[in-house]
Amino acid sequence: MNKRVPALITACALGALALTSCGSGGSGGGNGGGTDADGNVTLKLVAADYGDKESNSSKDYWNGVATAFTAANPGIKVDVQVLNWNDIDQQVRTMIQSGNVPDVLQTGGYADKVADDLLYTAQDVLSPATRGNLIDSFAKAGEVKGVQYGIPFVSSARLLFYNKAVFRQAGITQPPTTWDELRADAEQIKARVPGVTPYALPLGPEEAQGESMLWELGNGGGPNAKDGSYTLNSQANADTFRWLKANLVDPGLTYPNPATTDRKTSFADFAAGKAAMANGHPSLIQMAQAGKVDYGVVAVPGKTGPLTSTLGVADWMMAFKKNGHREQIKKFLDFAYAKDSMLKFDETYNLLPVTQDTLSAMTAGGNHKDLEPFLSVLPNAVFYPLGDTTWDIVSAELKKSVGSAVSGDPAKVLGDLQKKAQDAVANK
Repeated sequence: MNKRVPALITACALGALALTSCGSGGSGGGNGGGTDADGNVTLKLVAADYGDKESNSSKDYWNGVATAFTAANPGIKVDVQVLNWNDIDQQVRTMIQSGNVPDVLQTGGYADKVADDLLYTAQDVLSPATRGNLIDSFAKAGEVKGVQYGIPFVSSARLLFYNKAVFRQAGITQPPTTWDELRADAEQIKARVPGVTPYALPLGPEEAQGESMLWELGNGGGPNAKDGSYTLNSQANADTFRWLKANLVDPGLTYPNPATTDRKTSFADFAAGKAAMANGHPSLIQMAQAGKVDYGVVAVPGKTGPLTSTLGVADWMMAFKKNGHREQIKKFLDFAYAKDSMLKFDETYNLLPVTQDTLSAMTAGGNHKDLEPFLSVLPNAVFYPLGDTTWDIVSAELKKSVGSAVSGDPAKVLGDLQKKAQDAVANK
């Protein structure tokens, strides 16, 4: 997710970049993976840490899964390593370069490993029942050229948050459903509620690709066409940024310079009652509640009506071929993707599910009222072009410069980005 559904994800571990490793049954670290003289296999699992302190580190979750799995499958042990989000990509690259390749990896992206021919397909390492239980839109987002390699693990989706108290103070009775309604509400808030940013528009380098895509989707645009080719400079996208410039930025209905404003700022402002509207994911729920903000969530407004398919973000599981443990990996993943295991992880970190039975469990019984609006839009979510091995390069360029499209000439800014995207494709 921004490799953080942390973008997306409610929390990333903070502090020193240090390897945290632990193992099933008390063993840990080491090279992991392998087969002993008795034919017992040890799988090496490397996973990202979704906790923000030692007491809620993901290592406790994965150690529990590993212990239970080995109890049910005595010939297979699991060596667990849990890494900080800020550290995991580099650590995994080092492992691969040194030949110390994990069997299973859970992190933010998979396409670069597909390009290097390192991964099993999902069909190789998931039973038909487990594959069929994945939410279809997320399973498709794990495909490269029609073949699924990335296995979704956790997810997030975006909705519009609005401050009900500010809306009442401004005399607004309904949240917006279209761009024009959002602009009219923003004008009313600016006139009647001084000191509050009507709409928080974060197009700074933290996650500009997410905010821009939400607006582009509202005008029938987006970063790529159905055939996968990049369409960053499409007419629909250029018109979107022209609208934002003329209707929100120039009239002072958002931040003075969205290109230098990050999502963390928009979230913090909304949670402090300093912004009336912001696109957000479930982590903003906890922030708003902590700030005692009386908030509501609705579908993201589009040009002529609310989005029927919002932006979805996922983090991924993948299985490596090098150690030849396909059957053991398959048993482990089928075990790990059981409803009780997935539900425990999602509830621990206030994340959204990627499996049908977990989605059903979370929407039953009213136990997750605050998440229900997000859960309802998951099946129809749309994604970044994650299966394109150039997306990381293109996304980085978007983060750096797409925000300038609301201050300068959108056609030129998007045209420059399109050229860089095409160069990345040509050089891959």
